[in-house]
Amino acid sequence: MLRSNVNLRLFYAGESLASLAAVALAVHLSTRSQWEPIALVLVLLALALIGDRISSAIAGGVLSTAHTAMVLAICLLGPAPAVLFGLAAAILTSAVRRLPPGSWITNATALTLYPLAGSGVVALAVGDVHGAAGHHMTTSLAFGLVIFAVSVTTIFVNFLIIALDTYFEEGRPVIKQIGESFVPLLPGHLAAAVLVAVIGVGYVNLGMTVLIAAIVVLATFHYLTGALIRSEDRADQLEARSIHLANLQLGVLRMLMDALALRDRTTSRHAGAAARYAKALASEIGLDEDEQEVVQTAGLLHDIGKFTWSDRVLHPEQLTDEDWAVIHRHPQDGAALVGKLDGYGAVADAILYHHERVDGGGYPAGLIAGEIPLASRIVAICSAYDTMTASTRFGPALPPAEAMQELRRASGTQFDGELVEAFIAMLERDGSLIPEELAADFEAEFDFAQRVRRMAMPIPGRQTAR
Repeated sequence: MLRSNVNLRLFYAGESLASLAAVALAVHLSTRSQWEPIALVLVLLALALIGDRISSAIAGGVLSTAHTAMVLAICLLGPAPAVLFGLAAAILTSAVRRLPPGSWITNATALTLYPLAGSGVVALAVGDVHGAAGHHMTTSLAFGLVIFAVSVTTIFVNFLIIALDTYFEEGRPVIKQIGESFVPLLPGHLAAAVLVAVIGVGYVNLGMTVLIAAIVVLATFHYLTGALIRSEDRADQLEARSIHLANLQLGVLRMLMDALALRDRTTSRHAGAAARYAKALASEIGLDEDEQEVVQTAGLLHDIGKFTWSDRVLHPEQLTDEDWAVIHRHPQDGAALVGKLDGYGAVADAILYHHERVDGGGYPAGLIAGEIPLASRIVAICSAYDTMTASTRFGPALPPAEAMQELRRASGTQFDGELVEAFIAMLERDGSLIPEELAADFEAEFDFAQRVRRMAMPIPGRQTAR
């Protein structure tokens, strides 16, 4: 650790010396021509100082107006203004953001060294941009390639200095940082470099009007991008609140089911089995995934109304007429509970009518045949079959073949005949879908997290478990 701190201090000392040397060299290289025209100097200085406040995200990167100003200063003015602009921008940014001393040093180093690196590219490709030969070059379209090269060079030098700082502070290898942080953003950097080149060539050939127009466009783009980001933030907050609300709503159901399971394990096991059978039968008859979800959910929750029962009714020794009235109300009570959930209307209807009979002798409404929701007719068959084939306190389980015979006896009177035959055909082909010991795992059967997200973010046109 001590060695690491020493190395970091030595690195900061080296950065400080490099920054001071860059400023000294810029002052030495400064000429009067580099500070003309004064209007361009003032505009680029202002952009360098406040440009980070009007920077915008593009194509996987950031179009930094400050960096745009620095590149234009390098290419159009010279190294002295560019380095001094960079130093001023580093001081202002570090002060406004209240950065620690190490970050002050790194910012100053990056914003004074990369202008020198860019100026080296200009010197090699153009020479003195204020001389006669240089002026001829700057007015050609080839100057755009020079600006592009300067932009890419300065971006890389800036990244390299920051990567070295990260290496000495955190120990992350520079090569790894290049692969993880620089390369993925390279398309955005190249796009930004192209835009800077277009602005530079436009200014040289058409004057200050182009630069002012570009500033207006960048500022407008930044405003619109900021508005979009704020809108997305509000949408994210709304989504989070919606998910939280959905969690609360479904959490109440889960709590009720868990509480019912503690009071009566057979009801808990039966709910899971009915849900599994119901979904399989829904798939067997060709219902789509949304309809299967409604049926499965109704199977899982069809007895949730029993939560309202007293222990005397839930574990009866002898039932009175009043007790039977309570029992007959459990579809309405369950539907009322589930119906309070947004988007679960179809499930509530399936629960409400799962004790109806196709001959009209059921409850609570005495519906006949097709008047009964399809999901209710499916749940009725699956619930009855599981009740017959599972051992309860009321007696031993029937063998599957006898339970199927009982379903056929009630076919056309209590149950939908076509659904009974489809259910039996499925069982004869696939065998029992329920393990001998089915754990009452409502978390898995109900797919709780998935349903929370679906409730919070309904898909337009999709009618899931309404």
